Amino acid sequence: MKFNKAIVAVILALVMIMGLASAAMAEDALKIGVIGPFTGAAAIYGNACKYGAEVAAAEINAIGGLQIELLEEDDEHDAEKSLNAYNTVLDKGAQMIAGTTTTTPCIAVGAQANEDRVFMLTPSASSPDVTDGKDNVFQVCFTDPAQGTASAQYITEHQLATKVAIIYNNADAYSTGIYNTFVAEAANQGLEIVSETTFTDETNDFSVQVAAAKDAGADLVFLPIYYTPASLILATAKSMDYAPVFFGVDGMDGILTMEGFDASLAEGVFMLTPFSADAQDERTQSFVASYKELTGEIPNQFAADCYDAVWALWNASLSAGIDGSTSPEDACELLIEQFTGDFEVIGLTGTMSWDETGAVTKTPTAVVIQDGAYVGFNG
Repeated sequence: MKFNKAIVAVILALVMIMGLASAAMAEDALKIGVIGPFTGAAAIYGNACKYGAEVAAAEINAIGGLQIELLEEDDEHDAEKSLNAYNTVLDKGAQMIAGTTTTTPCIAVGAQANEDRVFMLTPSASSPDVTDGKDNVFQVCFTDPAQGTASAQYITEHQLATKVAIIYNNADAYSTGIYNTFVAEAANQGLEIVSETTFTDETNDFSVQVAAAKDAGADLVFLPIYYTPASLILATAKSMDYAPVFFGVDGMDGILTMEGFDASLAEGVFMLTPFSADAQDERTQSFVASYKELTGEIPNQFAADCYDAVWALWNASLSAGIDGSTSPEDACELLIEQFTGDFEVIGLTGTMSWDETGAVTKTPTAVVIQDGAYVGFNG
């Protein structure tokens, strides 16, 4: 087949123009690094954040005006790998970070970002250590202390129990932080704690802990832990014919999508959360539909938190006059000024504002698992 030279020249010119236009758009776009565990044991959290960010970016880019380019890197829930991911997204032009997803990597990356003057808004790293001493690191999620206090208040307010057992990981800062504030607030609320047992990351037999709660007559077991040990505790309770109310926090989100997990074991489990996928407001339903179209799954609170994080960064950047040409250092100072001012975001996870410590203010709610799905609790 022969090609007309004039036509070929036109095609080449169009390709060049399109390439230049794409490069210009990429140069003008606001570049946000998204760092989290997309593989490994904590991938449920990291992928939820990544896909939540992608839904937000698609909505924002459809509006027109200031566009967003997401620069996504896997850190496998490892601090050293997270630092490598951070450097990678900066090398690619990231001006700010929506991340990291989990606490230990976020502490490491936050320290480096503070030195480099790069703004971070983590959707889900909840320890106070994440923001402590770092004026450039902010959180969308509740802090660990806030989760413990709010859980004790919620249990009392809704009369879910009078005798409470606690099973927590005493080798994990996330778990012990929530445990400590829960115990303090439980005393204020008049809750009777009848059993306190611990485990470590290496524990895979929870018969002693569950038996202690059962023998103490606990009608509620508080689990300030992640979903993997929680799944083993639920299975152990079933084998012992022990059926108290189980009440968890945000680390348990993801239990229903664990490979091989029998969702019936989680029937009736409560979880403190800022997001419920069954909420009937238009924005939540639109997000759920878009997320399901992208992933085939129902979004959890981690997805909603990172969706809110991307929208918050975009709105704050608009207000501050940040665009694709702003340096990370300049963007950092401008965003700090925004987030510590009267800046407010109405998001999927609540109406949010921030203080100078980087902590977010919003109202927690709870969901209960019914028929393999999270359902808002109105009891």
